[in-house]
Amino acid sequence: MAEITQRQRYDFKRKIEELKSCKGKHTELISLYVPPSKQIFDVNSYLKNEYSQSQNIKSKTTRKNVLSAIESIMSRLKYFKQPPENGVVFFVGHRSVSSDQTEMVAYVIEPPIPITTFLYRCDSSFYIEPLEEVFTEREIYGLLLLDRRECTIGILRGNKVELLKYMTSRVPGKHGRGGQSQRRFERLTEIAAHEWFVKCGEKASEIFLTEENLKGIFVGGSGPTKQYFVDEDYLHYEIQNKIIDTFDTGYTDEFGLKELVSAASETMTDLKISKEKKVMKRFFKEVTKTEKSLAVYGEAQVRKALEMGVIDTLLLSEDLRKYRLKMKCQACDYTEDRTVDEEALNDFSPPTCSKCNTSIQMEAHEKIDLIDEFSDIAEKIGAKVHLISRNSEEGDSLYRAFSGLAGILRYPVDI
Repeated sequence: MAEITQRQRYDFKRKIEELKSCKGKHTELISLYVPPSKQIFDVNSYLKNEYSQSQNIKSKTTRKNVLSAIESIMSRLKYFKQPPENGVVFFVGHRSVSSDQTEMVAYVIEPPIPITTFLYRCDSSFYIEPLEEVFTEREIYGLLLLDRRECTIGILRGNKVELLKYMTSRVPGKHGRGGQSQRRFERLTEIAAHEWFVKCGEKASEIFLTEENLKGIFVGGSGPTKQYFVDEDYLHYEIQNKIIDTFDTGYTDEFGLKELVSAASETMTDLKISKEKKVMKRFFKEVTKTEKSLAVYGEAQVRKALEMGVIDTLLLSEDLRKYRLKMKCQACDYTEDRTVDEEALNDFSPPTCSKCNTSIQMEAHEKIDLIDEFSDIAEKIGAKVHLISRNSEEGDSLYRAFSGLAGILRYPVDI
């Protein structure tokens, strides 16, 4: 299977978000998955049968909407002699737009991974679970933090850190007794510590054994305890063999998970999160320069730098949700572009033309996702594009402090 690019992953993720937002009043949304091995003739035959069955739907409105959705899919199938290489998915139906109104929607998607099963479903929402397989992260690492007091088990999925289990022990601490009492207490402490390590090993093994694509495990903690735990084989042998390295961390609770990932990313440079951290550190280094800085940030600066062709590396937050609207006055041909946040898009009203005082028109096709727009420009000028998640401190800073838009220039220039 060909590797999915960052851009494909982002565009597909946005499409799935759009599909999830579609809700029908009744079972009026049809999802049809056609694998590459399925004959178009067989799909048409299946739909004809569904069309016949749907004529028995009691509700007149639902019956009408379902039948029109099936007709729409059948008309679109005429453009296919055979399914595309990865198959094709149809999402067609009537979604609710108000308490008493619906509108017809139709999506035809060629997925970036092959469809394996033919599936037809009519429901009040689109069935998108098979497509979400695209986002099943295959770069997975186990995270284990422990000392004699705490144990934290987590997972690093691509660039996302997840807490799976946190436990605390009852291993006694140090005391001031002497003589025989001290030796007896030390023996009891060592027994309690052993039992605690057994418990940690069993729970970590139980969790990590369920992860099919686990590439390796990072172990962290303060002091020599973590190394003792690893050396004494408290983990299941299959999990023990996946340990990559141990790292010193100041914390063994949830805060320590990100600390462990940060430490691991310094040496494991091929990690997805390591690559994000590396490019963001390069940007932050430029930001702090007082002279000849190569950093630009904010929409206006980044847009100008892209238009000048001086961007070397474009940094975009995956959580950026903005659109570029292109508007044109029908009376005097005056044009205007505006950037609007996604939440404000539904309430946006085109402004009045400043030249002739006529309402400016905006067509649906003149709306473009800002990430798509900037990525397209960057690709034309040969700039590298990085979509940065908010799962790291650096990625969160890009979104919060720099509005999710930044760049590194090829050479210093006044913008």
